[in-house]
Amino acid sequence: MNNTNVLARTGRLEALDVVRGIAIVGTLATNVWVFSHPWGLLGMLSAPVLPDESRGEAAAQLALMAVAQGKFLALLSLTFGVGLAIQHRSAARHHRRWPGRYLWRAALLFIDGLVNYVLIAEFDVLMGYAVTAAVVSFLLLTRPRAQRALIVAFGAIHIAMITLLVIALTALPGADAEVSLPEARSPYATESFFGLAAFRLDNVIVFRAEPVLIGFLSLAMFLAGAALFRAGVFSADGARLRARLMIIGACAVPVDLLLAMSASSVGLLLERYVVAPVVALGLLGMVVELCLRRGTSGWFGRRATEMGRVALSAYLLQNLLGGALFYGWGFGLASSLSAWRVPVTVAAFLLITAVVATAAHLWLRRFAAGPVEWLWRAAADLGAHGRA
Repeated sequence: MNNTNVLARTGRLEALDVVRGIAIVGTLATNVWVFSHPWGLLGMLSAPVLPDESRGEAAAQLALMAVAQGKFLALLSLTFGVGLAIQHRSAARHHRRWPGRYLWRAALLFIDGLVNYVLIAEFDVLMGYAVTAAVVSFLLLTRPRAQRALIVAFGAIHIAMITLLVIALTALPGADAEVSLPEARSPYATESFFGLAAFRLDNVIVFRAEPVLIGFLSLAMFLAGAALFRAGVFSADGARLRARLMIIGACAVPVDLLLAMSASSVGLLLERYVVAPVVALGLLGMVVELCLRRGTSGWFGRRATEMGRVALSAYLLQNLLGGALFYGWGFGLASSLSAWRVPVTVAAFLLITAVVATAAHLWLRRFAAGPVEWLWRAAADLGAHGRA
């Protein structure tokens, strides 16, 4: 693959598959710490570092968390925006009404997210992405200049919201105080598979707060992904644009690490929701530049491409495997091995990644799409025929 051969023979954008695959693995690098916490997401929100961890273990955990925190979620948002722009361009080229049938696809994605939330992981992103995609599909009908203005406006609203939260945490007495974990046994250790599903439904307001909090950020990142695609970030002529993205991302990295190591609620808010998305822009530029310079035919490039081609299936599978390893209905490692949380979490991340990558490789040797992707597309085509 050289700089002029950007599209695969199947018509897929190979670099986009690589970026998407890396983003999926990166989300696991973030979420695996939620799985390994004895109190799951509730514990991560109140006390991400366990009280019995040594200072060295806590520093190691914070550093490892900082590598992925917020960056790959933002990178995944950018790839969704790119995918939307590609589908919009395809609809225009074939004179199809837009958003038209895409709204049905967004509804199916929401259903996938609902299943993932209730049965597998309370930190699901698919439902929020489905709503964001439906809104952005209409915004893509506006002129590029208007879309750029919307990116700035949505970004400004998001930063204003985070700023207000930071002010509240620093100004209100006790708002940023450390919260002790409950002394009772965690439901993640005691509840069955369906018992945890009921627990997620009982705590839906708390667990679904983040998609609402980052709603404007998601809109901005989706539109930014579409704008970068139109600007040629995936083309050979986009080298200058990619260089600018890498410089911006590199400048944000030291700030990101500093905030991560602060181990405070304010630092987490600013890192995950303000600085990390900037780092994600640099990651996009760097990965695409490497794909165009070195190709995607190497071992790592092929594995990342395969993960990107079955991204939805991989995302659901890695969440299911995380629950099986750490929750009480599975091996229960979160409670039984909490004293060795850092090495166990790292080992679990490597194991799950290896299993999912192997599954993607073996599956694509026989099939053109992942199992969940196949069901999703079949349902999308059925819905399209039903409206015809």
